[in-house]
Amino acid sequence: MKLKAIFLFLLTASTWAQENVTYQKPPAEIMALADYQRAPSVSMDSKKNYMLLLYRNTYKSLDDLNQEEMRLAGLRINPITNIASTTNYVNNLKLRKVKDTQEMQVKGLPENPKIAFITWSPDEQKIAFTHTTATGVELWVIDVATASAKRLTEAVLNANLGSPFLWKNDNSQLLVLQLPSQRAALVDQKKDLPTGPTVSVSEGKKSQNRTYQDLLKNKTDEANFDALVQSELYWIGLDGKKTLFKPAAIYAGMSFSPDGNYLMLTQIERPYSYIVPMSRFPQRSLVYRTDGTLVQRVNEVPLTEIMPKGFSSVRKGKRNMTWRPDQPATLFYVEALDEGDAGKTVTHRDALWVWEAPFTAAPREFMRTQQRFAGIAWGNETVAFVYDDWYDTRNQKTYFINPSINNTNPKIVWDVNSQDIYADPGNFETKRNAYNRNVLAIENDNLYLLGDGFTKEGQFPFVDEFSLKTLKTKRLYQSKLKDKKEDLLSIEDFKKGELLVMIQSKNEFPNYYFRNLKSGKLTPITQFKNPFESIKNVYKEVIKYKRNDGVELSGTLYLPANYDRVAKKEKLPLLIWAYPAEFKDKNSAGQSDKNPNEFTFPNYGSFVYWVTRGYAVLDDASFPIIGEGTNEPNDTFIPQLVANAEAAINAVNDLGYINPKKVGVGGHSYGAFMTANLLTHSNLFACGIARSGAYNRTLTPFGFQSEQRNYWDVPSVYNTMSPFMNAEKMKTPLLLVHGDADNNPGTFTLQSERYFQALKGLGAPARLVLLPKESHGYAAKENILHLLWEQDQFLEKYLKN
Repeated sequence: MKLKAIFLFLLTASTWAQENVTYQKPPAEIMALADYQRAPSVSMDSKKNYMLLLYRNTYKSLDDLNQEEMRLAGLRINPITNIASTTNYVNNLKLRKVKDTQEMQVKGLPENPKIAFITWSPDEQKIAFTHTTATGVELWVIDVATASAKRLTEAVLNANLGSPFLWKNDNSQLLVLQLPSQRAALVDQKKDLPTGPTVSVSEGKKSQNRTYQDLLKNKTDEANFDALVQSELYWIGLDGKKTLFKPAAIYAGMSFSPDGNYLMLTQIERPYSYIVPMSRFPQRSLVYRTDGTLVQRVNEVPLTEIMPKGFSSVRKGKRNMTWRPDQPATLFYVEALDEGDAGKTVTHRDALWVWEAPFTAAPREFMRTQQRFAGIAWGNETVAFVYDDWYDTRNQKTYFINPSINNTNPKIVWDVNSQDIYADPGNFETKRNAYNRNVLAIENDNLYLLGDGFTKEGQFPFVDEFSLKTLKTKRLYQSKLKDKKEDLLSIEDFKKGELLVMIQSKNEFPNYYFRNLKSGKLTPITQFKNPFESIKNVYKEVIKYKRNDGVELSGTLYLPANYDRVAKKEKLPLLIWAYPAEFKDKNSAGQSDKNPNEFTFPNYGSFVYWVTRGYAVLDDASFPIIGEGTNEPNDTFIPQLVANAEAAINAVNDLGYINPKKVGVGGHSYGAFMTANLLTHSNLFACGIARSGAYNRTLTPFGFQSEQRNYWDVPSVYNTMSPFMNAEKMKTPLLLVHGDADNNPGTFTLQSERYFQALKGLGAPARLVLLPKESHGYAAKENILHLLWEQDQFLEKYLKN
């Protein structure tokens, strides 16, 4: 009898621990916003003659996620269809002339299309794309003039490493990655008995590698990786005729020289690794003529398991190898002068080289950078701009150089803090050259800069003219809109002063326009409607406030549409959604990039939905973590985190809108980590929602987020910042959510499972929801709607009531 009673108790206890919940949907107010039709995205040709409208489903379905999948070397592959299992597909295409209003349905599309890798031909008269069938990937092409599509191949393309095709410069053919004719069979690890153990070896060299997911684990994985990513290269004509170009290999990159006479192919080689993903496997790059003749092996990269510590560290050898866009066939590359080690003291970090095909002459060094190379903007034979930066100081320099000479003392044009958005000079405008490559737009010895225009007073995007003679700028245009947000996308006609812009407001969906700088005239191009009419009258404001140490903060505040902001009789519950960011100075940390006129686009990545449920919402609240000078931000992570939260709550409370005892906080990924820490180390919140986070930093011992130091450098920092290590302090209700197939480095699903077990064992009020088939970002409609239901139920129970 006693044994039976114990059995019944255990049975009952287990049912209490696990709820049998089927998929639910959120309340009507949220459902009206969550269940909407996505507007098409737009792709225009460079001359803005035609625009392609790309339609896709608002969400994937659970069935879309429930497909065959193999996780190898950092990849997630569908072995049946031979394309990444995470691919987002377009389901319809329409064309229209930009200056017309009538859309043309692209004729001849496949039935139930699953379209990806949409690419205009060099002359922009054709558009190639892939269609994924039940058995594989096909290549299709659209004739723009007739808006008609036709299939070029059977379902034989290999898209497991990304886009499986490349347009030839003369527009007559495409270079295509195709499944090998003699493809090895996949090995079923569950059925095949191993021939021995898996052995990994450390040879005593230090290497700090992040906690990557989906790595190779054994010889069977290696064999399956080989089978899935090897391809043969074929030429495919627009008539569908194909010719073998190169035999089977793992082609991880292919690019034509600007003149089209040379082709650089990058191949993955053995040995593979079980601790780093494919991007760090051995590689070799070879340049061929288009008839297949080998010209030169231009690069050889060994297996890169060993890397120096620090975000400004890089691997040894040639890197960033690309074709120079302003020359017929010249390669550009960078090589570290400090062996890639940021910890070494040197006068220059990187050397910049050019190497002209057919590579009979030696490469030519043309510049050395003081800091780590961060990019180059090519203009012509005598004009280029080089960028370098250094993570520890957040410094970025821009150099004006003549790439035809050795720039021993390059002119520094800008020397700025990369996090100082108020001082951002903007980005140089580009245009297509004779090789159909983008280069700096040089007009009468002038260049042009398009800037976001963030200021203390708000956001006012600008166009500056930059003189190559004086290296000074002159303001040509600055948006004066205060009730709308204007994004300057590109200059379409330099003489007429015509820009392509996007304009939106909090309740006007973003649409494209041509703006004439001289007359100010706006000509509409698109007229997409607002799919979220039910929240068009909610109150929206960017509020600014200060932390207790004087750091300026901001957040976007939403109030229900019917809330009386004058009487303020009802004190609302408040929801704060945030994501911490690291800074090296208080000035940059206090700058705001929030615009109250940005279109209000509710999605599962924020709390905005709940403004329809009677909550005040502070979205994208500033949570800077600052470490000035030699101090690191994370040395004072917890007190700064709490100070940010306290300032946010006080700011909204001082406006008279909320009950400060009814405040909830939430975040995704590092925002989830933030949430758990806030609930652990403060009494500011009634509850929290933490999604897809990491809670035990000893499981990410070689750095995380913006932390460069390893666990053994600063064990107290790792332990103090880990909610798991402080789980006994947690007494506030917490909703933990995680995708059960998380693919993000460090945020293994195990992190939430183990943290929940700790909280449960210590008696903390917590609920764990694992979303089936979801990775780090959630995609399936069933899961997203259920997530919104879970959050609403949780907030109604622990916050509102």
